[in-house]
Amino acid sequence: MTPGPPQDGTPAGEEPGGRRGLRAAFGGLTTRGRSFLAAGAAAVGCSYVLGQEDLLRVGLLLAALPVACVLVLHRTRHRVTGSRRLAPERVSVGEEARVHLAVESVSRLPTGPLLLQDRVPYDLGPWPRFVLDRLEPGARRAVSYRVRAELRGRYPLGPLQLRLTDPFGMCEIDRGFSVRQTLTVVPHCAPLPPVALGGEAAGHGEGRHRAVALAGADDIIPRGYRHGDDLRRVHWRATARHGELMVRREEQPQRAHATVLLDTRGIAYAGAGPGSAFEWAVSGAASAAVHLLQRGFSVRLLTDTGASVPGTDGLAGTGHDPLDAAAPLLDALALIDHSEAEDLSGAHEALRDGRTGLLVAFLGELAGEQAASAARLRGRGGTALAFVLDPEVWTGAAAGYDGGAQPLRLLREAGWTVLPVTPGDALPDLWRLAGTGGTGGTGEDDGMVTGGRA
Repeated sequence: MTPGPPQDGTPAGEEPGGRRGLRAAFGGLTTRGRSFLAAGAAAVGCSYVLGQEDLLRVGLLLAALPVACVLVLHRTRHRVTGSRRLAPERVSVGEEARVHLAVESVSRLPTGPLLLQDRVPYDLGPWPRFVLDRLEPGARRAVSYRVRAELRGRYPLGPLQLRLTDPFGMCEIDRGFSVRQTLTVVPHCAPLPPVALGGEAAGHGEGRHRAVALAGADDIIPRGYRHGDDLRRVHWRATARHGELMVRREEQPQRAHATVLLDTRGIAYAGAGPGSAFEWAVSGAASAAVHLLQRGFSVRLLTDTGASVPGTDGLAGTGHDPLDAAAPLLDALALIDHSEAEDLSGAHEALRDGRTGLLVAFLGELAGEQAASAARLRGRGGTALAFVLDPEVWTGAAAGYDGGAQPLRLLREAGWTVLPVTPGDALPDLWRLAGTGGTGGTGEDDGMVTGGRA
């Protein structure tokens, strides 16, 4: 099979013959082909011992048939192209994506039966296989299969492989396509209730802070008139000074900031898998970030090491999908893993830049001085919300365990709104509870996420 023209931008298969060689072709003999070859060799040997010429003819025929099939299949220049389409290329945990495969014969000779096989990671299930009838010149076949991942990450798909067979089933030769694709599985983002947020202004809209570029009417920097500008915005003093029509600049909205802190310390969590505490924290951070972006916040993702992944400005009121707006942030969360840090000092240094805004933290175990260090993460007068996942609770510690009470108390005394998370808790319910300051109220839309002492 020689390379054919790309189909839908997908490279075709490898060159046969020279690259594989006859040795590889003979390595493709099936059980039937090897049996014929062995029977032929045995018949030739018996004919030599017994002196039977008829047996020699039968033996040569049996041995020649698989050899002829190998040579014909090896030399026949089947030109087959392949294509792959993944829809969608980014999914959330537990969602399905469909892979569309297509092959087309662009040679003048028909092919034999084809076995189409695609390589997928073990986490996505067994390799999908499809048996295709012979392809006439110019014929096209399309198949598809579904993949679903229960763990976030990036999964390579491909390369696509074709297995050619001869009409007698004596030989099989594999041909590969070089194209690969990657399926990105991001954390599950739960829709959160529209609880009003305290601290600095939340996004745009009525009741939000707005600021002019510079203070005072005389200090406004004008710009040249553009077609469609309101004539009421004409700045006559600047017009007289520059000799052309000038208008006042529009007021620029001041966007609120929010920081989502994700504790990734390996010592702070126990267990692994879809239901583990760390995966809950990652999903919670993704949900909070997308929700805040949707409400108009400028969000940054921060880890315990101080590493920051730039967020995306909120698109409140634009009708864009929050998952599209948060694509860089979600892609980073899809690959995030445990860190080797032992405390939150890296995050403390990163939060000293004064751009914290609303702080939403997802924390693991806070033992000893780590609780006091976490309490100091909240800036003076800022709003801070903490979801604490104690590993002792998630791993089924003995009844009566209260080792997590002291860290929660320190956080509350520092002005945090604290919500302990247990297995089975849903983030939307906790978020609504946080709207009442963690007091267990109804969490109506006018509720306030406060940092008051509990």
